[in-house]
Amino acid sequence: MLEPSANTLWFKGWKVTRKDGNASGTTLLEVLACILPPTRPTDKPLRLPLQDVYKIGGIGTVPGGRVETGVLKPGMVVTFAPVNVTTEVKSVKMHHEVLSKALPGENVGFNVKNVSVKDVRRGNVAGDSKNDPPMEAAGFTAQVIILNHPGQISAGYAPVLDCHTAHIACKFAELKEKMNCHSGKKLENSSKFLKSGDAAIVNMVPGKHMYAESFSILLWAVLLFVT
Repeated sequence: MLEPSANTLWFKGWKVTRKDGNASGTTLLEVLACILPPTRPTDKPLRLPLQDVYKIGGIGTVPGGRVETGVLKPGMVVTFAPVNVTTEVKSVKMHHEVLSKALPGENVGFNVKNVSVKDVRRGNVAGDSKNDPPMEAAGFTAQVIILNHPGQISAGYAPVLDCHTAHIACKFAELKEKMNCHSGKKLENSSKFLKSGDAAIVNMVPGKHMYAESFSILLWAVLLFVT
């Protein structure tokens, strides 16, 4: 793992070819050292799904969550969707350390002005009110794959959906088309039902207020249906 071993003389090492330069080595430590960190999406609008909201004595309301895209800074005016609450960020902290900004991938807590702990909650998403703020979705189109279901799924079925930190029942309003789950090729229009192993494009309607965006923006959010 750390140094070449005389017991593994059969192993001649590893090589990797990539755009940012080739690499090679013989140990696991060298593999880890050659991993290139991903580019953080700091150029995208701020999206921060709330994992929890705390009321801290002497400080006030402190929402917490992970920055997925964009940058969060003290003094920024943020909007929470889908509750449409707008307020100013007073401070940002990570592990009790005060930050001048929070970047994608960082789990932070941020103190906000004049907002009650009851006004925002887990499942809400914070964004910059001046740069493409998040908004409520009355409905959305989703590509789904039915992994395991005991019967048939038809329009009107309403499983619980997990999207970012939201946990909300959403109804299959329309089964638009059935598709090949491997190639994505359309198989039929307006399918009457779906079963295990099927893939489809469907229109969905949340049972409660919910934030959702197109996949080009919401790359970090995974949809999981719990039947």
